[in-house]
Amino acid sequence: MTQLGDPPLTGTIGTLLILICLLQIKHMFADFYLQTPRMLSGRGGYWHVGRAQHAGVHVLGSIVAFGLIGAPVLFILAVVAAEWLLHFHIDYWKGQHCDRKALDPSKPAFWRATGADQAMHQLTYVTMVWAWVEWAV
Repeated sequence: MTQLGDPPLTGTIGTLLILICLLQIKHMFADFYLQTPRMLSGRGGYWHVGRAQHAGVHVLGSIVAFGLIGAPVLFILAVVAAEWLLHFHIDYWKGQHCDRKALDPSKPAFWRATGADQAMHQLTYVTMVWAWVEWAV
């Protein structure tokens, strides 16, 4: 475990940047290219099979990203389980919010909700990378 004030680990920094890039690319594909109509419809209800599948696509991509950098299997399983739960609930929040406010892409508030949703996902990745540095490096 690193301590505050420890010198940076040069090799780790490069791997950290690669991991961040892999998670960004994974996110772009999972959120913007690989969503099916089932994943996109009816997202305001809590138990939504499409949203569960969508969070699963994210998990599969993260397994690949962490596997490529050689993270330990038990660490990968723990971090992607947390990611699935967070992703599912972040998207549920957005679906509920958009349904309650009758938001669609023609309304500026929809884009604010989308921005908040995306920021929460990005902060999830920051936390996942931090966890890798703290417990898996």
